[in-house]
Amino acid sequence: MTDETPSQGAAEIVEAQWRTVLSYGPEVIEQEMVRAAYAEPRLRQLFPGVSHGILLLSRCVGHPHSRDVPVVYPLGEGGYEVTNRAGADEVHGRFATAEEAFAEVAAHLPEGCGPAVLGSVDDL
Repeated sequence: MTDETPSQGAAEIVEAQWRTVLSYGPEVIEQEMVRAAYAEPRLRQLFPGVSHGILLLSRCVGHPHSRDVPVVYPLGEGGYEVTNRAGADEVHGRFATAEEAFAEVAAHLPEGCGPAVLGSVDDL
């Protein structure tokens, strides 16, 4: 959830949300994943959220969020799998490190993907 106010721009909202997600402990999300995503400049411009230990990235800061950015799932046996947001019906690959996995996400961003925008998916 964001503390969105009319005077805030999308970049400020995204930055504040990243600070929140970066502050989460390991009981919420694996910090290696968060740091790896944040290290990718194109991903750092997107709005982050966490659900069930998974980092979700959106091209907009409002609800409903976009669902077109690939997702990284940690694998129980180690490593990471990158799929489309809808689930495992399109697997981009399995990777040994979070850095490799989020590089794959950055390589498969939707066409024309730029910084997150104010509003919802309907405003893209």
